[in-house]
Amino acid sequence: MGFKLKNARQQRKLTQQELADKSGVSRVTIALIESGQTRDIMASTLLKLANALDMSVNELFF
Repeated sequence: MGFKLKNARQQRKLTQQELADKSGVSRVTIALIESGQTRDIMASTLLKLANALDMSVNELFF
């Protein structure tokens, strides 16, 4: 799951901080997701990240 987020972010040439600013999700949370250090992610967080990347939650995470 984290790999897909990182890949989508990098394809859009966004830093973690830029994605955080755009999505309202903290940079630390994004870093934890991308590194696979957390798997307990709230649905609202998934939706915010997907919306910020102009993707559906299914496209981004599943």
